[in-house]
Amino acid sequence: MSLNLLEISYLIASLTFIIGLKMLSHPDSARKGNLIAAAGMFIAIVATLTIFQDFDESKILNYGLIFSGLIVGTVIGTVMAKKVQMTAMPQMVSFFNGMGGACAALIAIIEYQHHQHSTVTGFDGELLVMLLGLLIGSVSFSGSMIAYGKLEGKIKDKVLPMNQAINMILLGAIIVLIIYQLFAESTPLEFYILLGLALVYGVLFVMPIGGADMPVVISLLNSFTGMAAAFGGFLYDNKAMLTGGILVGSAGTILTILMCNAMNRSLTNVLLGAFGGASAGAAKGQSGDQTVREISISDTAVLLSYSQNVVIVPGYGLAVAQAQHTCHELEKLLEEKGVEVNYAIHPVAGRMPGHMNVLLAEADVPYERLQEMEEINPRLANADVVVVIGANDVVNPAAKNDPSSPIYGMPILEVDQAKNIIILKRGMSAGYAGIENELFFFPKTRMLFGDAKDSLQKLTTEVKNV
Repeated sequence: MSLNLLEISYLIASLTFIIGLKMLSHPDSARKGNLIAAAGMFIAIVATLTIFQDFDESKILNYGLIFSGLIVGTVIGTVMAKKVQMTAMPQMVSFFNGMGGACAALIAIIEYQHHQHSTVTGFDGELLVMLLGLLIGSVSFSGSMIAYGKLEGKIKDKVLPMNQAINMILLGAIIVLIIYQLFAESTPLEFYILLGLALVYGVLFVMPIGGADMPVVISLLNSFTGMAAAFGGFLYDNKAMLTGGILVGSAGTILTILMCNAMNRSLTNVLLGAFGGASAGAAKGQSGDQTVREISISDTAVLLSYSQNVVIVPGYGLAVAQAQHTCHELEKLLEEKGVEVNYAIHPVAGRMPGHMNVLLAEADVPYERLQEMEEINPRLANADVVVVIGANDVVNPAAKNDPSSPIYGMPILEVDQAKNIIILKRGMSAGYAGIENELFFFPKTRMLFGDAKDSLQKLTTEVKNV
């Protein structure tokens, strides 16, 4: 009876994970979906702690340690979540993802200690699951911590000589070590050597990755953590853990592929840590013979107010300035004047997948106004004005025009096709990829320098008076 109750609890938890993930696909239901999935996880935890021992008395749970961990983790997670700014959300995702990887690796270490006393003959499937969980969890942990440090600006991009070759040698050594432990007598020495190699590989895997490519590595590390959690589900025959891990792993993998396509990166290069983006090639605008044209707040207000079709392109600068609410206010004012306003969303705008969607949803921007790149690009030529707020690399025409550019071949928002382009920017600094944007020097481009939030507030006031 107890076993049936536990399985039913895991089934309910698994269903909530699936429903919650489905609801995350739309900003209007994302919050509720997150709460539903969290409720399912709570059910799984409570069922495990209260029912599990009823049918397996050999498993003695240390409730003091368990509840201490739950309390400490809950307090830390709550405080971090309440204090985090939207601009630091990618760091938060990387940190939490790393903790998930560490948890999966710790499960493998603990279960290996129990497994040493078993007398399995022939191929040992349980040991394989432990080794894979240890490998993937460790890579996810160390890689996520490096990603966190890079996003925080505490760790600089660094490419070792022959970085790809070193990574390939490490992968080869890891594979050989796993095979050896499966078919020879496994000892703790080889197991912990594997742990060390996996941690080192995670560091070397992420270290050379340039800032413009960070959304891809966040997605990939997220899928790694999901896979590692699924291996833990196999070890414990825990259906909820298995389902959750599979959902996270598969969703992360699909998202990684989509990000690679959006960034024009090969998945093979991702796995070998061969990203570009840290080194910057010169853009055409750096020749020094082109002119930057500025525009005033009043002229911008007039241009926007008498337009028929305006497209806003949000970027990381919008998040830094926390200007999403002011931007939405401007959008509503223009709509009242009969101007059609839409938002053009690039898949990797910001610092993580979906960053701009979440940011604008926070400001109650209607979801139907958020147009994805493939949908909005054919319509940009008909836009009277495109307003770029803090975006850089995702609108850089060098991706189409300059074969020497590090971002050449990356799909971009083709704002250069619009009739007028206004760029809100603090100064002429390069984007996250480290290259200058030739769009700044186009004859139909006007620069509105200043803090994005301050500029939008002044622009909103001016539009009211037009």
